[in-house]
Amino acid sequence: MSKKAKMILEKDFKISEIDNRIYGSFVEHLGRAVYGGIYEPGHPQADENGFRQDVIEMVKELQVPLVRYPGGNFVSGYNWEDGVGPVAQRPRRLELAWRTTETNEIGTNEFMKWAELVNAEVNMAVNLGTRGIDAARNLVEYCNHPEGSYYSDLRISHGVKKPYNIKTWCLGNEMDGPWQIGHKTAAEYGRIAQEAAKVMKWVDPTIELVACGSSNRNMPTFADWEATVLDHTYDHVEFISLHQYYGNHDNEISNYLALSLEMDDFIKSVIAIADYIKAKKHGKKNINLSFDEWNVWYHSREQDKKIEPWSVAPPQLEDIYNFEDALLVGCMLITLLKHADRVKIACLAQLVNVIAPIMTEDNGTAWKQTIFYPYMHTSVFGRGVALNPIISSPKYDSKDFTDVPLLESTAVYNEENEQLTIFAVNRDLQEGLHLDCDIRNFEGYKVIEHIVLENDDIKQTNSAKGTPVTPHSNGNAKLESGMLTAVLPKLSWNVIRLGKQ
Repeated sequence: MSKKAKMILEKDFKISEIDNRIYGSFVEHLGRAVYGGIYEPGHPQADENGFRQDVIEMVKELQVPLVRYPGGNFVSGYNWEDGVGPVAQRPRRLELAWRTTETNEIGTNEFMKWAELVNAEVNMAVNLGTRGIDAARNLVEYCNHPEGSYYSDLRISHGVKKPYNIKTWCLGNEMDGPWQIGHKTAAEYGRIAQEAAKVMKWVDPTIELVACGSSNRNMPTFADWEATVLDHTYDHVEFISLHQYYGNHDNEISNYLALSLEMDDFIKSVIAIADYIKAKKHGKKNINLSFDEWNVWYHSREQDKKIEPWSVAPPQLEDIYNFEDALLVGCMLITLLKHADRVKIACLAQLVNVIAPIMTEDNGTAWKQTIFYPYMHTSVFGRGVALNPIISSPKYDSKDFTDVPLLESTAVYNEENEQLTIFAVNRDLQEGLHLDCDIRNFEGYKVIEHIVLENDDIKQTNSAKGTPVTPHSNGNAKLESGMLTAVLPKLSWNVIRLGKQ
């Protein structure tokens, strides 16, 4: 007899309207993300701008609403002026963050053109490492001011008449990290972020700004950093950032799949800090969260040590993901949705080739990694209102966690389309989990499909030669008299879609 989990869904048990930017991603000038990833002139699939159409089609399939650019550690040494104007006149630079050579063939205008092709907005980062207030305000003027000023007219002279009106901006990247170019203390960063934010908004009062939080929750400065930075920037920013990567270093799957509980705790901690500063300031606004780097990252770290310094676009951070990674990514997406009231932006890091759902072969095909599917399913079917399900599930203990629920699940209700989608991971290693879900509140609904991602080999990967880890629609969810029943196969990602008859 398989174990049982129960769930109750009500239309009125709402967490929040989901900000579509929660399904964002990230493209950094790193490895083959840009050169050989989104851009490969001479490739059979390249368009007149050198952008790979096969990659564009896959990004469109993911319906990515927002892409963070151009970094990442890269941005802390980047002069944005190097990437605008005639390409032949752009300088080649030593790129110190990843010890490569940056050709600057792709810069702001080229990337904005690519973003338009994939129907994504851009979350633009400014350099607060080697640069500062001046470069930040000038970039906002270049991108967003209509005309009649030095930098807006410079943009127009580069062939871009209409301003981009970029709405979301990051105030630097991971400034708490000693590895960062221009690493700062919390007070140093708080001051420069406050002043940069101020003048950026004087140029364009409509923009939204993300202050740098900790580069991960294990930093010795965590919590103190957030509080100090927000103390300086509370009046000027809308978001504080979170970054976190996970890996199965000990090869213990039950512990690995529980890491989303740590992510949940991280989010709650940062909300608490933000609310403390709000109280301290007698403030009226909530500081929301931008989880603008999250993913699995651990497979490629050894091979990256062998890269020849100062090469152009070497293969870096090219994790090849297996089936168990897809399950954790699914759990992490569910965790983000559970906090849709405060997590308004999130960026899967990254999008192409670099710890990415999409991989390309030089001069060859593009293919989908295992993690492509949970990301695509939530992005496509997870638009609407995040519901707060009442769940009871069997639990287990692992090396680092107690009371890990076998069922990790949430649901999204799209009133406009009259659709309800349940996302669920069964963490059980041995057997299927019987789910009973009370949805009597959703009268006249029926099961549209039950998508399942499962594989007997948890280490199975996809490659250019074939993609054995792909979802099927043969799940057994059925609905009778307002009760949905389904067996979620052992170690599986499930998407149960319901709609009005």
